Amino acid sequence: MQKEFDYIIVGAGSAGSVLANRLSEDAAMSVLVIEAGPLDHNLMIHMPSGFAYPMANPRYTWMYESEPEPFMDNRRIHCPRGKTIGGSSSINGMVYIRGNAEDYNGWSEKFNLLDWTYAHCLPYFKKSETRVKGADDYRGGDGPLNVTTGACKNPLYKAFIEAGQQAGYAYTADLNGYRQEGFGPMDMTTHKGRRWSTAMAYLRPALKRDNIKLLPEALVTKVVFEGAGSDQSKPRATGVEVKYNGSATTLRARKEVILCGGAINSPQLLQLSGVGNPEHLKPLGINMVATLKGVGENLQDHLETYVQYSCKEPITLYSATNPIVKLKIGLEWLLFQTGLGATNHFESGGFIRSEAGLKHPDLQYHFLPMAVRYDGNSPATGHGFQAHVGPMRPTSRGYVRIKSANPKEAPTIVFNYMSTEQDRKEMRAAIRLTREVFMQKAFDRFRGEELSPGPAVQTDAEIDAHIRASAETAYHPSCSCRMGSDDMAVVDGQGRVHGVQNLRVVDASIMPIVVSGNLNVPTIMMAEKIADAIKGKALPPSTAPAWVHENWQTQQR
Repeated sequence: MQKEFDYIIVGAGSAGSVLANRLSEDAAMSVLVIEAGPLDHNLMIHMPSGFAYPMANPRYTWMYESEPEPFMDNRRIHCPRGKTIGGSSSINGMVYIRGNAEDYNGWSEKFNLLDWTYAHCLPYFKKSETRVKGADDYRGGDGPLNVTTGACKNPLYKAFIEAGQQAGYAYTADLNGYRQEGFGPMDMTTHKGRRWSTAMAYLRPALKRDNIKLLPEALVTKVVFEGAGSDQSKPRATGVEVKYNGSATTLRARKEVILCGGAINSPQLLQLSGVGNPEHLKPLGINMVATLKGVGENLQDHLETYVQYSCKEPITLYSATNPIVKLKIGLEWLLFQTGLGATNHFESGGFIRSEAGLKHPDLQYHFLPMAVRYDGNSPATGHGFQAHVGPMRPTSRGYVRIKSANPKEAPTIVFNYMSTEQDRKEMRAAIRLTREVFMQKAFDRFRGEELSPGPAVQTDAEIDAHIRASAETAYHPSCSCRMGSDDMAVVDGQGRVHGVQNLRVVDASIMPIVVSGNLNVPTIMMAEKIADAIKGKALPPSTAPAWVHENWQTQQR
C-alpha cells in the first residue's frame, strides 16, 4: 500500500468528498481519503423515503448519544453521524437549505471573517449545484450536486403554504433564492428518484482518477506531528496513524492533513492528537501538541418539536404503513425510481421570525403529511400531518470532550439544549405561531384534533414541560472547532488550525454560529470555498441582493 500522499483527508462525508474531488482535479497532486465506515452499498441509503433505516443502522452510523441533558428532563438525546462514504449526507433527510444571507454576513461582522459574507459564499453554493428547475442569479446549473424541488402533489403540502399566507406570511417560490422568509416548496438532494449524497456527487466521479485513493473501514487514531515541544516553530502535521485490517500504520502527508469528521469526530481527533485544552487532556495522559481551549467547545444544534393534528381525509402517508402498500412502493422505486419511495416527503416548508426586531427568520418549518417521529421511533396511529418547528439560532452552548486516550471510546457530548431563557421563549413562540397557521381556512377540511402538544398544553410552563419531555434534535451538531482569531477559535477563515502547521478542519464544526437552516448544503459550500483557498484562488463575490423585511424592526410578519 502507498504510504505517502500530498493530501490526506480524514472522513469521506459532506466536506471530505468535496475536497477529495476538488483537490484531485490537479493531476500532479495525490490524495488519500480515509473513511471509518464501509461503502454505501445499502438500498435504503439510496431510496429517499427510507432514510430512517440507515440513520438507525450502526454499520453506517456513529450511534452517539448525549449525556443526560440537564434542561431536558435528563434525557439522553440521540446524535447519529454518518459512517460511510458520503457521511451524514448518506443518512440525512436530504433537505436542501442554504441558510439565510444574514447568517454569513453575521459570521463576517462578529468574527472578523471578512471573506465569509453572503456575497462571498453565494458563488460557491452555485458552483456546487445543478438545480433541475434551472439556474439563475442564485441557483447553479452545472455543479455536481443535483437538486430537485418537491412536487407537492399531496394537497396537504399546498394547504400548508396557503395557510401560511392566510396567517399573514408571504409566499416564496425559492427558499434558497432571493427571499428565504415565507412559505413555499422545498428542495431536496435527490436525482432521478435517488438520494444524491456527496459520495454520488463528488467522491465517485473523483475515484475514476489515478491520483486519488479511498481507504474505507479504516479508523484514524491520531494526527502525527513533527516539532512538538520544540521552541523553534509551530508543530507540523506530517500524517496520521490508522488502524486498518487489524493493524496500525502511519501514513504521511507531504502537504496537509485535512480533518472532515464532523462536529463530533473532528474535535475528538484533535484532542486525541494533543490539540485542545490541557486541563482536559493532561489528566488523560495525552501529550500536548498545541493549547487550543476552544477545541470541542461552542457546540450548537437545532432542537425541534412536532405540532401534529389528525387528518379528516385519508390522504396522508399513513396509508403507506400498510405492508402491501409498502411493498408496492418499494417495487415501483426499485424498477423505475418513481413514486412515494423517490421523495423525502419534506416538500413544503417555511421560515418566519418569532417576533419583531429580528432581521431574519429564527424559526424553520418542515411540513410532513403524516404524524410520526423523524427517526421513525413513534409510528403513526392514524391519518395525520405535522410541522417540525424549532429555533434556528439557539443561544445554548455545549461541548465535546474525550473521556480517555482510547480512540474507540465515544466522547462526552453535552448540548445543554434549552439552557437559556431566550431559547425557551423562542420555542414557546414556535408552538403558538404554528398552531395559528394550522387554524387557518386552508386546513379546515383536513384538520382534526390536535395530537401534539395537545389541547391541554397552553401556558408557558406547560409548553416548557412538553419541550423538556418530547423535543428532539434536528441532527445539526456544529460549531465545535469554530473559525475566528480570538482565544476560543480553533481555525482561521481557511480552516487552518491555530498553533500548528499543515493541518485543517473543514466541516460543520468550523461554523462560528449555526446557520438558519439545515447544515448539509452549507457544509458543502464551505468545502468548495476552502478547496479553492487551498489552491490559492477564489471566485469573485456575487452582487445578487438578498431580501430583508423592510419593517423588520416593528413587524413580526
